[in-house]
Amino acid sequence: MPPVLGTALGPGRGHREGTPQTHPRFHRGPRPRRPLNGAGQPRQPTRPSPSRTDATAVAKAFEDPDIQRWHLKRADSEAEARQWITRWQQGWQDEAAAHWAIVDGGSGDSEGGGVLGRVSLQSVILAGGQAEIAYWTAPWARGRGVCSRAVTAVSDWALGEAGFHRLELGHSTLNDASCRVAVRTGFVLEGVRRNALLHADGWHDMHLHARVRA
Repeated sequence: MPPVLGTALGPGRGHREGTPQTHPRFHRGPRPRRPLNGAGQPRQPTRPSPSRTDATAVAKAFEDPDIQRWHLKRADSEAEARQWITRWQQGWQDEAAAHWAIVDGGSGDSEGGGVLGRVSLQSVILAGGQAEIAYWTAPWARGRGVCSRAVTAVSDWALGEAGFHRLELGHSTLNDASCRVAVRTGFVLEGVRRNALLHADGWHDMHLHARVRA
């Protein structure tokens, strides 16, 4: 049965050649690097997906109690972190998710080997031009606006060049830091999803924020 509507985003370069494209694409080809320049701030660029050599920093970041609390997992070894990174990289190939490492644009001598965090587009729905944005910041990089600049850069790319129509951002109503990032980066609070996600201490209500293509 043919669909009534076409897809909001066309497939990427891994799909059939010669297929007409009327919308910007979620790329399988070259993955964008987003510069995260902020006024008076050092340059922190992103690069597509943490590499397997970043496993040490990822595992160290997930030792942090706050990251474990809100992301509901921990890495028990660098080998496990490498497995996560492999899955993150595969997300690009499958056009199911997009991940960027936030990295130190300076000398690279910061704790964690220059990795400051991660920002990602998940639960990608090409037909509807939708995705969820998620992020974490390593403990050694907090308080510098790193996360907000990364979320802004990736959101601007997704709603602009990539052609997404809507991005959603969800977090526990108890996660004040994540809520501040959402508001600071233009994600409007649309409501509360009651008892929406199970955490270690029980079911949490979740804020739903969103940005839509202008």
